[in-house]
Amino acid sequence: MPNGFFWGNSVSSMQTEGAWNIDGKGLSVYDVRPATPTTTDWHVAIDEYHRYDEDLDLMKDMNMNMYRIQISWSRVCPTGDGDFNDKGIAFYDHLVNAMIKRGITPMICLYHFDMPLHLAEQYNGFMSRHVMDAFVRFGKKMVDHFSDRVKYWITFNEHNLYFQDEVFNIAGYQKGDKTISDMYTIFHHTMLAHAEIEEYAHEKVSDIHFGGMIAYTPVYPATSKPIDVAAARKVNEFEYDNLAEAFVNGHYSNEVQSYISNNKINYDYQDGDAEILAKMHADFLAFSYYQSTTLNADKVPADAAPNRYLNYGMEANRFVKHTEWGWNIDPTGFRTIITHLYNRYGVPTFPIENGIGIHEQWDGQHQIEDDARIAYHREHIKAMKDAMFIDGAKVIGYLGWGLIDIPSSHADFNKRYGAVYVNRTNHDLRDLKRVPKKSYYWFKQVFADNGDEL
Repeated sequence: MPNGFFWGNSVSSMQTEGAWNIDGKGLSVYDVRPATPTTTDWHVAIDEYHRYDEDLDLMKDMNMNMYRIQISWSRVCPTGDGDFNDKGIAFYDHLVNAMIKRGITPMICLYHFDMPLHLAEQYNGFMSRHVMDAFVRFGKKMVDHFSDRVKYWITFNEHNLYFQDEVFNIAGYQKGDKTISDMYTIFHHTMLAHAEIEEYAHEKVSDIHFGGMIAYTPVYPATSKPIDVAAARKVNEFEYDNLAEAFVNGHYSNEVQSYISNNKINYDYQDGDAEILAKMHADFLAFSYYQSTTLNADKVPADAAPNRYLNYGMEANRFVKHTEWGWNIDPTGFRTIITHLYNRYGVPTFPIENGIGIHEQWDGQHQIEDDARIAYHREHIKAMKDAMFIDGAKVIGYLGWGLIDIPSSHADFNKRYGAVYVNRTNHDLRDLKRVPKKSYYWFKQVFADNGDEL
């Protein structure tokens, strides 16, 4: 494996930090979401705000050399568009410096769904250009403050989620009819914001590495019927290649632009927007990968937007194994997208989320034997190495998702991704003790060997 390859962990702020109402932090949309019978609230998470030294020591012991964090917008700017909070910025100073002290390279993500509540309630989130401008202001401030120490950046976590119905849950959208025009408007505003921050970072910092990120769930045709093949190709174009094309070449996919024109979609496209988008030139293409899926086009209404094909026609793949949560386990899909992205766009790829959710309980004494997690990561790392050494793709690193247990994106602590168990449940915080699982020691050896031995 190449020297300098990154092995590490990715998280978001609301899934790790806790400390939701101290040191001047403003409310985000997550802070006001209550617990339910099957989910937790977001007030404590794993309390990394107070325990980051302990967690970084575990990462160092596992031989990680990168940690991707997210800066909480409302922690450093309580209203999102007002004064910045020095105590909030100081927390990230301490966290970044603690990483560097341990030889762990920091990566920063600027937005992972947690819109400041003020901007959601007053402006309907990224439906508004005011919010877009406020985010650009926040992003530039963070680049100014941290780019002397942080050289790897992304703006939006899983940016293509803003081009599907999930956008209405993650963009501060509080009111509206959830139309295709609203979806395309939010997506366009976030792409403009990404372009402006990336341009600023490249102009300001000569050695910065700025990328775009996609949630990559490749879509296979459910059968070899031409209609299934054509529909799957279209979804892949809209959901994945459209963004990669913009990140690398500075414009939306021709097919997407044709769809917008033919269907007269109003997405707040203004004079000067093309010039802003044209300045994008990603240094790498980052992505998350957990599974693939299949599409049965017979189930898709004739008038459905491609962004919504999977709402109707997604089917389980009968040829692969599945997790207990029903997610496909498909290492070959991982190799395929790495190779595809590098072949088509010619910039390095970077899988910055990969992992498997498993229901686990600790008895307070014995080690958790998470062999399924070891097998999942072993096969995916093998597939990545095949993409590199057989297919010729350039890959920067491999980051697992939540390798110290965190609540899932839907606030469920029963779905655990970590190599380290955190002793809490959805409704009982217990002592938050960190307990290495069997996979911890497997990762430790793999990372020590730079992935040469699995």
